[in-house]
Amino acid sequence: MNDTYSSHETASAGKREYAHDWRKKMSDHVAYALLVYTGLQIFATMGAMKETGMKMLALFALVVLVGAIIPACRKFERRWRNLTDEQAGDMSYESAFKRDLTMLWLLAIGLPFALTMLFKGIAALM
Repeated sequence: MNDTYSSHETASAGKREYAHDWRKKMSDHVAYALLVYTGLQIFATMGAMKETGMKMLALFALVVLVGAIIPACRKFERRWRNLTDEQAGDMSYESAFKRDLTMLWLLAIGLPFALTMLFKGIAALM
């Protein structure tokens, strides 16, 4: 029975799987961060549009900012995507992963509010 299990495992996967795959974890976090960022940006921008009455500037800012965050998130993902199979399961990368994860989520959550405040400041000056 042990032989059957091991041959099935290697035949179906074709490669070794690891308990911690930093590549997959970062990819998942980037996807969720983009969703959170876009949702927060839309709701924050919509609130600013109602407050300031500057709809065209707010919509332009929304399109530019959603488009600009994608390359930044891809940079986080690219760093981890290029790991080898052995590196992807290496627990010595945990501190670097946590650092990048913290930066990613600070960017995803903080940037929409910071940009909305900047937008409101520009609207107040006009």
